[in-house]
Amino acid sequence: MRHRSLLVLTTVITTGALTLTACGSRDGDSKDNGGGKKTVVVIGVDAPLTGSLSALGQGIKNSVDLAAKTANKNNEVPGIEFKVEALDDQAVPASGQANATKLVGNKDVLGVVGPLNSGVAQQMQGVFASANLAQVSPANTNPSLSQGDNWGKGEFKRGFKTYFRTAATDVVQGKFAAQYLFKDAGKKKVFIVDDKQTYGAGLAAIFADEFKKLGGEVVGTDHVTVKETDFSSTADKVKSSGADSVYFGGQYPEGGLLADQIKKTGANIPLMGGDGIQDPAFISASGEANEGDLATSIGYPVEKLDTAKKFIEDYKAEGYKDPYAAYGGYSYDAGWAVIQAVKAAVAANSGKLPADARAKVVEALGKVSFEGVTGKVAFDEYGDTTNKQLTVYKVEGGKWVDVKSDTFNQ
Repeated sequence: MRHRSLLVLTTVITTGALTLTACGSRDGDSKDNGGGKKTVVVIGVDAPLTGSLSALGQGIKNSVDLAAKTANKNNEVPGIEFKVEALDDQAVPASGQANATKLVGNKDVLGVVGPLNSGVAQQMQGVFASANLAQVSPANTNPSLSQGDNWGKGEFKRGFKTYFRTAATDVVQGKFAAQYLFKDAGKKKVFIVDDKQTYGAGLAAIFADEFKKLGGEVVGTDHVTVKETDFSSTADKVKSSGADSVYFGGQYPEGGLLADQIKKTGANIPLMGGDGIQDPAFISASGEANEGDLATSIGYPVEKLDTAKKFIEDYKAEGYKDPYAAYGGYSYDAGWAVIQAVKAAVAANSGKLPADARAKVVEALGKVSFEGVTGKVAFDEYGDTTNKQLTVYKVEGGKWVDVKSDTFNQ
């Protein structure tokens, strides 16, 4: 996807000790000798913390915060204390770019988790790359972010060596959705709608291509505008098209209203979308029953993963006000990947944070490999996750229920 203030402490004060800043402690001026002095490393977070997508953004922020707290509690990297600086992009690309510039300016930041939205990421990548600052998104799914603009033509080129993600791309998600709708759900005539945004339009295009290859028919297409609420004209087009299903590329605020208005026309057909709609708010946005609506999401249901049990317990124990939501597990794993990269950089420098820590963290990220909340965490030559697990969810009894999980092999 995107599939959508904490005070940064640059000093750690210990009793009877001088205050040291992380900026001035490269090459180990504040090595932990058991007395408590530690070098502060900040993990930045960029996500929509307010606005219509804040439910997802808060889950991202909290999950990274939990990763940092866990690392500190376990002394994961001796001599290092992790802090989190979370910035709100409100799902606006320009805000994301400004946040990237701010995070780059804080020399204690050695890695950033986020953003939620692919369109926001497009405006951030260059800023981070110019400063050699690692970025790991738990939710971006647009293929061009890692594989270049010509990936659809089979020309793969990694544009930014600093960009990584723990989320599977839309190439995987769009094809997986098309195969489920055509083969499993038995739908042959789909009407496709997107929100004209990077994530939504890209996902819809990949879905359409695969659906047609399978033998399905696209009986109509239309677009909606983000933050609008009247989609009755699109709903009428769907009704008159004779479609047996709808595929929506976009987010849950518009997706829920679109599903509602389609059903109000009397078109009793399912709407399917990507991870951008797989949120309880999609269901609550509709006054009509959403029974049968579908969504794909990256990974397997966190609640059913043995690897996620401790994460769920620890998240609950921390008492966060907001749930970890759709990207919590992937956000924790993204934060933990940064932590492991810092650990590798410190270990390779005789237990001290190197002077060129940002560059060393980027280098180490490409080599990380560990069992995370969502399963095996590792990155390929493009910075993409090697985990290609996906799940189809269906609205049953007023909630999202997983109906099929599988590992997708292109």
